[in-house]
Amino acid sequence: MNVLVMGIGNLLLQDEGAGVRVVEEFGRRFLPIPGVHVLDGGTSGIELLSYLSGRDALILLDVVKGGLPAGAVSRYEGEEVPALFQQKISPHQLGISDLLATARLMGELPAKVVLLGIEPQSIGTGLELTREVARSVTTVAEQVAAELWQMGVPVLPRPA
Repeated sequence: MNVLVMGIGNLLLQDEGAGVRVVEEFGRRFLPIPGVHVLDGGTSGIELLSYLSGRDALILLDVVKGGLPAGAVSRYEGEEVPALFQQKISPHQLGISDLLATARLMGELPAKVVLLGIEPQSIGTGLELTREVARSVTTVAEQVAAELWQMGVPVLPRPA
């Protein structure tokens, strides 16, 4: 299995950086996994296309405004993911929408696409996540591990 786990977001806009923080937390909690590339996609867009090439699965991590309480975690799969990125809540999501559309047109979109989203409280200027969103980062990192296990990819915790 060849999987890309990609956190996206802007670390300068409080909760907007949650996807990147999840990638960091995942790296702290779990050992590197053969066949799994973990990437901080930041606010990049179409320039991430080469990272999708040849992947069996893509796990995206980002904030998602869905009207839920701050810190709530949502899971989207398949066609739900590109549709969700049509509802832009930040500038980088236009780039991700274009990335997914281009990957599909070029036949590079992985067969399995999952988005784990955290409901933001604030996307104002600031380097720290809000308390509610920060509490969800570990939960989502563990959900990434669970997604990988469901794909048949063993995930091992780092020794304490």
